[in-house]
Amino acid sequence: MSAPNLSMNLATVRKQYGFAEAVEECLRQGITAISPWRDQVQAIGLVEAERIVRANGLRLTGLCRGGMFPAADAAGRQAAIDDNRRAIDEAVTLGADCLVFVVGGLPQGSRDIAAARGMVADGLAAVLPHARACGLPLALEPLHPMYAADRSCLTTLASALDLCAALGDGMGVAIDTYHVWWDPDLEAQIARAGREGRILAHHICDWLVPTTDMLLDRGMMGDGVIDLPKIRRWIEAAGFHGPQEVEIFSANNWWLRPGPDVIATCLDRFHTVC
Repeated sequence: MSAPNLSMNLATVRKQYGFAEAVEECLRQGITAISPWRDQVQAIGLVEAERIVRANGLRLTGLCRGGMFPAADAAGRQAAIDDNRRAIDEAVTLGADCLVFVVGGLPQGSRDIAAARGMVADGLAAVLPHARACGLPLALEPLHPMYAADRSCLTTLASALDLCAALGDGMGVAIDTYHVWWDPDLEAQIARAGREGRILAHHICDWLVPTTDMLLDRGMMGDGVIDLPKIRRWIEAAGFHGPQEVEIFSANNWWLRPGPDVIATCLDRFHTVC
């Protein structure tokens, strides 16, 4: 069963496969678009990862991830900027559609979320000229508010779009249903993102009830409460028709299952649920 409009975020099978093995199984099941994580690329080496991508004609719907800008001191903030410039170079080498950003939360010991957001804006402004020169779009991924303290002080699509507007060309958003499905303003903000030409990626999984771990208990599409077809319709009406990218962190379920079964289930649910 092929799926030309589905991308496999390799976090979904990170416990089963390394980069090369994940690509091999995706190709065996007809998936030709992927989104790897930087640690997965680093484990095999950037040169070898690029060779595999080029040899198999793969599309990279994104590279995960840049960001994590806030830090307690200037040295930490500069280290984040330097690392993000390296991430841009890696994404360009691999031919990724975009570099996905999880921007970071509060520095250790801080309670000042406004200051953290300022550090994010400053960090992005510092790396954006390099990304523009390379022709690489940067995709801000707003996260669910439960992650505001430690992972992302950008918690709504509206706030991400506001930051994109402030920074200008080369900025966009990755819309992850797990993080934004609850937002009462979601339809309007997706439409806004489309008007502004900002939609760079669309990530899918499901929200389980109950959720036992806010980070590592994401659901397979159809196993939770998100109306995935409705959100897909909104995104497509806004002008984005690229692949939907399956990204599932599941320490006690899907990461424990055989990799071929996980990918096959993703394909089945993509066709029957999404």
